[in-house]
Amino acid sequence: MTAAAFRLTDGRPRVVGSIGSTPELAALRANGARDACDVVEIRLDLLSPDDGGAGAAPWQPWCDLPLLFTARRIEEGGGRSLSAAQRIGLLEPVLAHAACLDIEVASIVEMGALLEDLASHGIPWIASFHDFVQLPTTAVLEQAARRALDAGAAAFKAAARLQQVADLARLAEFQLADHGLPVATMGMGPLAAVSRLLCAQCGSVLNYGYLGTTATAPGQWDAALLKQTIARLVPARA
Repeated sequence: MTAAAFRLTDGRPRVVGSIGSTPELAALRANGARDACDVVEIRLDLLSPDDGGAGAAPWQPWCDLPLLFTARRIEEGGGRSLSAAQRIGLLEPVLAHAACLDIEVASIVEMGALLEDLASHGIPWIASFHDFVQLPTTAVLEQAARRALDAGAAAFKAAARLQQVADLARLAEFQLADHGLPVATMGMGPLAAVSRLLCAQCGSVLNYGYLGTTATAPGQWDAALLKQTIARLVPARA
């Protein structure tokens, strides 16, 4: 699928199937991925630097699906310590295959040259924010969403650890609010599973599960099960 065909403005809750190892890429059959998710995320930071994953383009069979490429900074859950330049070096070679990229809000400045390159190619990007300790204040989330909007992101993604039911309610309220761009939210920790359904019901445009056998973030559902379950939900309203 071309970048021009990948848009998140229709509000439909899409399921992202995330893959974090080359063996899992090789083991998955294309039809299985198509049945299990709407978007395939390739976690370049989780691929072994010795397996030649990116150069071999093992995602080639899924090029009719939107491919979302991520090279996560280690401070927000990346698989290894990579500088901004190293992460750009992983992402630039895959632009020809990319329907979308994920760039952290915290990396907007240091990866500005890549964002300019994306704009010139018409490739949308998701501005992401992760907190593995707690759910930040709503003001912090709103500030991150504004930075994403101002930088030209196609969507804002927020993932945070939920410690109590009140956190879950506050994350859902943030999802229901109008932030000027499409938003994807999800929880991590003990309330992660239920949060991914509630946030989808409240309009989260991207809802992450895993393809294969290994989750790429705490609290992920199996992508196929997540897609089947979200399909049964009735959209909530603010």
